Amino acid sequence: MTAPLAEPRLHLPAGEDFLLLPPTQQPVAYAHVGSIFATRTIHRGARPRPLLRGPEIAPRYRRGNAVLGLEDFLRRSQVAGLIVLQDGVIRLERYGLGLTETTRWTTMSTVKSLTATLVGVALAEGRIGSLEETVSAHLPALRGSAYDAVTIRHLMTMSSGVRWSEDYTDRQSEVNRYSKSIGDKVPGGVLALMRSLPPEAPPGSRFAYCTGDTYVLGCLVSAVMGEGLAATMSRAIWGPAGMEADAFYTLESEDGQEIGGSRAGIVLRDFARFGQFILEDGIAGDRRILPEGWVAQAGTRHFALDPATTSYGADGYGYSWWIDPDGAMVAVGFAGQSLYVNRATGTVIVTLSCWPQPPFAAAYGMDFPAERRAFHAGVRDVLLG
Repeated sequence: MTAPLAEPRLHLPAGEDFLLLPPTQQPVAYAHVGSIFATRTIHRGARPRPLLRGPEIAPRYRRGNAVLGLEDFLRRSQVAGLIVLQDGVIRLERYGLGLTETTRWTTMSTVKSLTATLVGVALAEGRIGSLEETVSAHLPALRGSAYDAVTIRHLMTMSSGVRWSEDYTDRQSEVNRYSKSIGDKVPGGVLALMRSLPPEAPPGSRFAYCTGDTYVLGCLVSAVMGEGLAATMSRAIWGPAGMEADAFYTLESEDGQEIGGSRAGIVLRDFARFGQFILEDGIAGDRRILPEGWVAQAGTRHFALDPATTSYGADGYGYSWWIDPDGAMVAVGFAGQSLYVNRATGTVIVTLSCWPQPPFAAAYGMDFPAERRAFHAGVRDVLLG
C-alpha cells in the first residue's frame, strides 16, 4: 500500500475540546471553526451594504485608579476584532491575533440571538401563529419528553425548566456532552441528548441559561420554515441586509441539522451589519423583515437578573438577548465574543476575543467581562461627547 504524499496540512484541535482549549490554541481554533466542524453556507446577497467611515474615535476607560485607552483594551482583553458603528458609520475598526477582514471567526453563543431573530421571520411569514405554540407540536422527536410543556417563548427566554449544566470545565456536564456529540459529528446525537433530559422546574418559572434550548429552537425553526437555518438566514436577512461575505452555520453532523446556538462563523463587519439591522428595527432597505414591535419585545427584560450573578453583567434577558443595565441588547458568546446594540444611542460595538479559560485564566488576574463593560462605557462617553 502506497503512503500518501507528504503534503502540508493544518493541524487543528479536536472538536470535542473546543470549550477547553489553552490560550495558545484558541486563536487558530476560533479562526478555523469551519475546518473543525461540518458547516452550511449562509449566502451573501448580490449588493453588499456600504459602511461609510467617519472620524476615528479614541475611547478612554477607567479600571480602578487607572485610565486606559484603546491599545490597553486590545492587549489586556485578548481582542482579535473590534468594530464600532455610530448611526451606521464606522468609527473604529481593529484586527489582531491573526484575524483578518475576511476571517469568519467563531460566533460562539452570539449566534443564539441571530437564530432567535429567525423566529420573528417565521412569525412575519405566517409559519407560526404565536410564541405560545409548544415545541412538541412542531418536533415529533421530542414528544413524550420534558419539552411537551415547553413553548417557543420558553426556549427564547431560557426558561424551559429542563435540567442542564453549562459548566464548561466539567467534561460530563450537559454542555460538554452536547459539545462532544457535535465534535464527533453524531447524526441526531444532540436531539437525543435533549430528549433524555428530565424536567427540573415548571416551564416559564425561572431563567436558567441552556445552550441546548437554542439548539431545539433552531430545529423548530427549520421544521416550520421547511428549510435549513442557513437557507432562511440567507434569503431573509443576509441578502436583504447587504452582508459583504458568506457566513456559515456549523452542523451537528455531516449534512445534518444546523447548530442554532453556537459556533457559526461570520466576518467582523457583518457582525456589525447584523447589529445595524436590529438597530433599524428589522428593516432592510425599504423592506420590513421582522414584525413591527419585534425588536422592542426582543429587547424587553422578560426576566430580571442580578448583574452580579451573570457572566456578562446583564440585568435582564429578552428573546435570546442579554439586556445591559444601560438598556442595550447584547449577544454574548464564550471567551469574549459580543455584539452590543444600543438603540437609544444608535451604537453597535462588536468585540471578538480569546479570553483564557480555567485553569489558565487565573494566571491573567483579569476580570474580562468588567473590562469589556468599562470599555463600552468609554465608547458611549466619547460618542455622546
